[in-house]
Amino acid sequence: MTTPAERTKAVLGTRDFLEILSRADEVTIHGLVQSVAASLLRHYPLKVDLDLSAAALPTVWAPPSTPGGKGEHVALEFNLAHQTWIVKK
Repeated sequence: MTTPAERTKAVLGTRDFLEILSRADEVTIHGLVQSVAASLLRHYPLKVDLDLSAAALPTVWAPPSTPGGKGEHVALEFNLAHQTWIVKK
């Protein structure tokens, strides 16, 4: 199970990695990109994680598109009384 700290570290690490790649003239160490990418993706947030984060922090995250590929967004509402998330279409 990915913890919030691991997820945050993956997001920050991915940003750093992409910044390094954007400045590099060439990658000279065989397998570097694949090994670093695999390490970062281990705890990288899934779309469902982003949906939950977007519902809780709408000024920080935008909900990702639904898997249907139509650009629709899933709205989530937290039911405080039942401590559950409700999907709104």
